[in-house]
Amino acid sequence: MGAMLHLRLISPPERTDEVVRLIENTVGTTHLVVLPGTARNPAGDLVLCDVAREAGDELIDGLRRLGLDDTGSIAMETIDLSLSRRADEAEAEAPGEGADAVLWEGLTEATHEESTLSVTYVAFITLATMIAACGVVLDNAVLIVGAMAVGPEFGPLAGICTALVQRHPRLALRSLTALLVGFAVAMAVTVGFSVFMDTIDLFHRSDLEGERPNTGFVYAPDAFSLIVAVLAGIAGTLSLTSAKSGALVGVAISVTTVPAAANAAVALAYGDTSQTLGSSVQLLVNLGGIVLAGTLTLLAQKYLWKRQRERA
Repeated sequence: MGAMLHLRLISPPERTDEVVRLIENTVGTTHLVVLPGTARNPAGDLVLCDVAREAGDELIDGLRRLGLDDTGSIAMETIDLSLSRRADEAEAEAPGEGADAVLWEGLTEATHEESTLSVTYVAFITLATMIAACGVVLDNAVLIVGAMAVGPEFGPLAGICTALVQRHPRLALRSLTALLVGFAVAMAVTVGFSVFMDTIDLFHRSDLEGERPNTGFVYAPDAFSLIVAVLAGIAGTLSLTSAKSGALVGVAISVTTVPAAANAAVALAYGDTSQTLGSSVQLLVNLGGIVLAGTLTLLAQKYLWKRQRERA
């Protein structure tokens, strides 16, 4: 069977009947439990239920319209295993497929966390850029792939896409700040790192400006740069909104964001304006392509799922 969600709700006693009625009237719910007066902080009734993933967004929207997020509590988690005939029936009753459903509140919360400018986020993007700097100087594709996998920049990019679709200005500003400040700090540190490596005779300008068959693409943007960024943006967004998150690693190593930033930083350290400009354009093309594709994908998912629910 597909994914089921477990909801733990704290409801003020005067709202519990409405909450229970909403759950009972939502297709795809089961295993309803009501424990009157058991909640202490906040005080109220404890309501538990399971819901098919494809019906989860509708139920959460209804609970928020009842004001339960202000007067009580709404907590949701994914059930890894549910052995229940009634759960199978609830999932079959719910419209659509669980893998196609978008839990907008969960997506907003996840992207909010991933797009927060924190010390850990800056450390990861800086380390990834420094690893990529070693890769471009050594013309080592393995280091480039490793740096792409370490880079955390898809979180803020997904946050921007979600904010645009959900019209959350604060999330958009938070995500944009994390993206711009993160790359600015990472590139500034990598410039200093490159100067240090040159001083101890580990980086050489001739390595950067010589033939680089494995990494020369990072400062030579072309039509494929945009095409790959768009495809990766679609794949990454689908991975975030579905239950199939494993595709994010593939997305991370498909786009030239961190390597382009690293090449720009190393080139800037050596005063190579041509490579600095080319790498910067490559970086902007990839970032723009991902945001464009991610936003359009979310809009398409929102529209198609709405139509499916209306037909059901």
